Amino acid sequence: MAQLWGGRFTKETDRLVYDFNASISFDKRLYREDIEGSMAHARMLAAQGILTDEEREAIIDGLQGILDELEKGSLSIGSEYEDIHSFVEAVLTERIGEPGKKLHTGRSRNDQVALDMKMYTRKEIYKTDESVTELLHVILEVMEEHTDTYMPGFTHLQKAQPITLAHHMGAYFEMFKRDHERLRDIAGRMGTCPLGSGALAGTTYPLDREYTAELLGFDGPTLNSMDGVSDRDYLIEFLAALSMIMMHLSRFCEEVIIWNSNEYQFVDIDDAYSTGSSIMPQKKNPDIAELVRGKTGRVYGALQALLTTMKGIPLAYNKDMQEDKELAFDAMDTVKGCIRLFAGMLGTMKFREERMAASAKEGFTNATDAADYLVNHGVAFRDAHGIVGRLVLLCIERGIALDDLPLSEYKKISEVFEEDIYDAISLKTCVNKRVTQGAPGHGAMEKTIGIYREYLDGIGNGKKDKE
Repeated sequence: MAQLWGGRFTKETDRLVYDFNASISFDKRLYREDIEGSMAHARMLAAQGILTDEEREAIIDGLQGILDELEKGSLSIGSEYEDIHSFVEAVLTERIGEPGKKLHTGRSRNDQVALDMKMYTRKEIYKTDESVTELLHVILEVMEEHTDTYMPGFTHLQKAQPITLAHHMGAYFEMFKRDHERLRDIAGRMGTCPLGSGALAGTTYPLDREYTAELLGFDGPTLNSMDGVSDRDYLIEFLAALSMIMMHLSRFCEEVIIWNSNEYQFVDIDDAYSTGSSIMPQKKNPDIAELVRGKTGRVYGALQALLTTMKGIPLAYNKDMQEDKELAFDAMDTVKGCIRLFAGMLGTMKFREERMAASAKEGFTNATDAADYLVNHGVAFRDAHGIVGRLVLLCIERGIALDDLPLSEYKKISEVFEEDIYDAISLKTCVNKRVTQGAPGHGAMEKTIGIYREYLDGIGNGKKDKE
């Protein structure tokens, strides 16, 4: 059993205890961050005269060799090591000898793992943000194509008022735009480097923490060593942001599932993103949407688990914090996969425009506009509301839409109605007279799409600047 400690102990650790305590099975994915952090630490130790230049070069060359071999797959991380830190140090020392034993000078596994996890999480935030940005592009493309695709808008899952598919998609653009901004906001609070905090109280060695932070791309060092080793707020924030992303995806998926149903038939999901039934040959199931919806609970669980783990931990580091990784790694992988699959499904989905428009008519979504027509001809709104309610009831009894009711029937209930009522309650009129910013009218929608396009162009420039 490869351990970095043992001088204080006179007995071997029980195998079950060792396995329970070990984290190598999951923290091995931190190998790159651990090696990059160790390289920076070696450079700083040499700059401070704690290592010689020859020792620094031996350590860095050795670490680079380990990293290269891990990347190529010619070196594997064995389960005999307790964690990724003991693996890297043991292999390094085996290869370069005495200088390898000096690498850990002025450092604890507490600040080492805090650094590794923070660096890994920061990278994952940017990877997730790239996926969210790709999804925003797909949503905007659908919006640009469907500014005049009419459909019912819903409240309480009841058809309410006519809108366009672009308008409906715009609501999700807003959600994922907030997710993008939330991710960037979290990354902005991750600018401090915990390396050099030691176990909890710093170190007596003359470390240059500002230099180490600069080498690793941080703004500066953490200002309290106890918080430096025990802070997991950034990870909780990230898991909360991932949970929000999954909530938005799940809402979207729920609508796709409804739209795909036989009753609605608003969409045709591409064969590549759906499956059939083993017994019912007619079935085409929205499995990707259902799985994304189902995996939302999995991501929520990771957030709740870490919140519960952290809630009773006194300062500073405690072994409980080892539980910050497995579920978090799973959540990170799950969300990136869900976003990419959903974006692929949405980008290949066909929208049945005629069916969507017919559904808006059948659902009396233009009833409010019929009432507004009366109000504009001098009828009090409360009276207009009652008149249109009677018209709707008549249409329900006859199985027709308001658009199909003869003018003579309109006049039986109110003489105010004239031939122009049909233009007033057409889907095109109902939608396009809603011209306030944020509304579905064609002009308003084109303006919003322009804002969104400019927003995404700005994200692209920001990414280049970051790189």
